[in-house]
Amino acid sequence: MHKPAIYPSVIARATERRGGLRIFDSLDVNRTAHIVVDLQNGFMAPGQVAEIGTAREIVPSVNRISAALRDAGGLVVYIQNTFDAEAIAGWSTYFNHFCTPARRQRMIDAFTPGAFGHDLWAGLDVLPEDLKVRKRRFGAFAPGASDLHEILQDRGIDTLIITGTASQVCCESTARDAMMMNYKVFFIADGNATFNDEEHNATLSALAHTFCDVVDTDTMVGIIADASVTAKQPVMA
Repeated sequence: MHKPAIYPSVIARATERRGGLRIFDSLDVNRTAHIVVDLQNGFMAPGQVAEIGTAREIVPSVNRISAALRDAGGLVVYIQNTFDAEAIAGWSTYFNHFCTPARRQRMIDAFTPGAFGHDLWAGLDVLPEDLKVRKRRFGAFAPGASDLHEILQDRGIDTLIITGTASQVCCESTARDAMMMNYKVFFIADGNATFNDEEHNATLSALAHTFCDVVDTDTMVGIIADASVTAKQPVMA
């Protein structure tokens, strides 16, 4: 497991700018979605082209948050990294310059719909009412990436909880764009994963500085529980 930590200099600067590190102390469960990013076989199964072993270790936290939010009336969305013909044609800079030809083909083979690598990891507690959204860029909100924003807006969602892999790539990209599209964003320190603590904690620090409320699973589940109780209280005339 990662040992999550936010740089002390970031904590000091954030505290000076806004009075503390934390940003949101509550949420509306009916307007909240848990966005589970790329927890697919291609990133998680041993021996797969983009394996991040640490991602297997965050699954209990991801499932716990999904269960808490789902039970409270919120939405769970599973994002699937997708390298289909549309992605390859529209994102040629990545495919032509950031991969060797051999790796390019292995990534396409792994993340083509219908391939083993494209499927969600079996350890995730995916229920019929949950949504699955394909994305064709690192960030789910990038132009041409997916229809996630439209889906969320149709449901009145204004708050996102981000978990998944890789912390500093698809998860960070999605979280940054979400905040700039006016979503309130919680980024889960022990619910995201990447190759090592250094890269993971760099992301936590960058996001905590300006973009997200970075919290752990226990804190997130507590916020959901408190919000659920508040939502169920009768409105006094």
